[in-house]
Amino acid sequence: MNWVIDNLNSALGTWNDKLTEIWALLTQDPATFKGGGIWNVMININGALKAIGYGLLVLFFAAGVVKTCSGLAELKKPEHALKLFLRFVLAKAAVGYGLDLMLAIFSIVQGIVSTIIGQSGLAGSGGASLPQDVIDKINAVGFWDSIPLWIVTLLGSLFITVLSFVMILTVYSRMFKLFIFAAIAPVPLSTFAGEPTSNIGKNFLRSYAGACLEGAVIALACIIFSAMASAPPAVDPNVSAVTAVWSYVAELAFNLLVLVGAVKMSDRIVKELLGL
Repeated sequence: MNWVIDNLNSALGTWNDKLTEIWALLTQDPATFKGGGIWNVMININGALKAIGYGLLVLFFAAGVVKTCSGLAELKKPEHALKLFLRFVLAKAAVGYGLDLMLAIFSIVQGIVSTIIGQSGLAGSGGASLPQDVIDKINAVGFWDSIPLWIVTLLGSLFITVLSFVMILTVYSRMFKLFIFAAIAPVPLSTFAGEPTSNIGKNFLRSYAGACLEGAVIALACIIFSAMASAPPAVDPNVSAVTAVWSYVAELAFNLLVLVGAVKMSDRIVKELLGL
């Protein structure tokens, strides 16, 4: 029966490893992710796109002037000319220092995430483990009676492993979104130069803030699961080993499925919060 127990423990170990990796990813700075190599590439791309951003800034500014000014007389008004000048200066600053602004937003959100994790006291805890009652029942089963157990554990282990990778891929996709936002920032931020196009820049910053806030939602989902995992599924001592293992695997799979669903819905929850 060691094979059945080892198979379940291996699947649960994979899940716990991915959950631990998620805790680490949620508190990690993109500049240190995978040694910082990816971040350096994104910084280089951001710097190269600044030249394009400045060119687009002039274009959007000119288009905005044409669309918002009804004539040359209006453009000559000091208050209107000052407003246009300030818009151009602020847009230029957004393109030139937009990455610093985005890093400031990320730092604020990371502070929120760290506070949530710290106050919960559950970071790195709450890993799923096979109850001793289930282990005892499996060890008491004969060879022929263990065949159904093999099928149950194979299906359960496969399901748990698949859910583990689906969950970690969702968290990695958030990190990749942060990289993409950082790389292309000069282009959408240049739209602040024109009043008609400024909504593009606003939506870009809101979307970036949403991607950062996904970390807080994911952290809350993991905290809820960790609290649930602290009380493992109950095992009825009067049922057969196959029924006990099936009940345990089914309830555990349901809890894991709820967590994966909450993690995958983090972007939708943030969009509803920010009105995106």
